[in-house]
Amino acid sequence: MVDLNETFVYDSITHAYNMAPSNYRNERHAEGIVGMLAGNTDIGPAEYHLSQDGFVRDWGVEETANMLFRESRTDMATFQPVPMYAFHDGLVANEKAAEVMDRWPDRFRAYASVDPLRDGWERALEEQADAFDPLGVKLYPSHWSEDTYEGWSMGDPEVAFPVFEKAVDMGLDRIDIHKAIPFGPVPRSDYHPGDVDVAAESFPDIDFSIVHAGVAFAEETAWQLARFPNVYANLEGLFPLLVANERRFANVFAELLSMTGELGVEKLFYSSGAMSIHPRPQLEAFAEFQFPEDVRESMGGTSEVPHLTDEHKRKILGENYAEFIGLDIDEARSRIEDDEFSQGGDELAAPYSTTQAADEVVG
Repeated sequence: MVDLNETFVYDSITHAYNMAPSNYRNERHAEGIVGMLAGNTDIGPAEYHLSQDGFVRDWGVEETANMLFRESRTDMATFQPVPMYAFHDGLVANEKAAEVMDRWPDRFRAYASVDPLRDGWERALEEQADAFDPLGVKLYPSHWSEDTYEGWSMGDPEVAFPVFEKAVDMGLDRIDIHKAIPFGPVPRSDYHPGDVDVAAESFPDIDFSIVHAGVAFAEETAWQLARFPNVYANLEGLFPLLVANERRFANVFAELLSMTGELGVEKLFYSSGAMSIHPRPQLEAFAEFQFPEDVRESMGGTSEVPHLTDEHKRKILGENYAEFIGLDIDEARSRIEDDEFSQGGDELAAPYSTTQAADEVVG
């Protein structure tokens, strides 16, 4: 079992949702999205279960920071705003990314986020770059107006390619794309990862991360990891499956490595998706996880699924992502060793005790 106290843990996607009904812009779709997100409130041990009122609200960035750095063994995180304009502010406002970078620059990095079908996306990207110096750009394959929905493709030269070109011109060579999990009552086809092939082949100098990799379309994603050196797998959404159903997680995780084997381990990034789901049970479950031998053997493809070592886990939990963004781990550790989150000692705070949901735990 890997020692989380000694492991550098970098959570590669975190948020602070505004799910308050007053934030609904396209009410039918926003309600569907919030309903999906709220289905995660009873995953894991009882002490991590929240009431609906405790979850469905506007979350502050300090709550996300506290969950990560006071209530779990997380060292750093990337914060991502969200351009889902079924909500007035996109679900996670750009201003929240600017706030975390202003308040905790040694603990957080951030991505910019735009909707390429929304008027003024170029200006929005420039404003975010000025506000918080993003690592890259987060995209969703969906566009909402007040009463309509439209999907778009990563392979579309009229819609997607201008975003990639603009990003490169601004010095941003990382693109994260939400796939696998459809948001609300929308076509699932928009969330298939196949269109990333066209983007990765057309823009070989950009690194593309498939977000929620393996939650659906695991075999297709495994082939993408094997075929494209500039395609990576962000595992946000997969670690809650480990907490809920270890056997199913084992099958999906093995599938992702079935075409790459040992080498594929270095293309995987840990993410808890906090604050949507608490990070602590996800980390603790992965620290202890091993493939059942029959799963490891049966899921072998063109490559053998490796036995997971502590070294593999350390790579997935932080080392891979640190290398991906050019972060020196020793320097990062030295900057946070005496900060406000480190002064409470080694003992973790109780789940949600440092958030506004402290009285909404229902387990």
